Amino acid sequence: QVQLVESGGGLVQAGGSLRLSCAASGRTFSHYDMGWFRQAPGKEREFVATITWSGGSTRYADSVKGRFTISRDNIKNMVYLQMNNLKPEDTAVYFCAAGAAPFSRATDEADFGSWGQGTQVTVST
Repeated sequence: QVQLVESGGGLVQAGGSLRLSCAASGRTFSHYDMGWFRQAPGKEREFVATITWSGGSTRYADSVKGRFTISRDNIKNMVYLQMNNLKPEDTAVYFCAAGAAPFSRATDEADFGSWGQGTQVTVST
């Protein structure tokens, strides 16, 4: 099991930027795909972005493509989500997640075995 702690959320005006960070500990971070998900009030948790264990491949939800960038630092055991041109519909609790199996592609929520506690992002008009 891996422990994940998100930070960097907050209140921002539409069009602004935030950078979320996720610190991982407890196992070999560099062996696992990582992802960001979000959950808005009254809605199901949804996929935002994933990055492979090597950092060589990323995938994004259509709603954030071109605005958000996921990255990782396997030396620092960190994963990041740079969010630009934020919109009110991006308001949600954002969760960091780690893949359940090493060197295995994690694409769906069910593929992720460890979750952080979440960080709130609020985008005002």
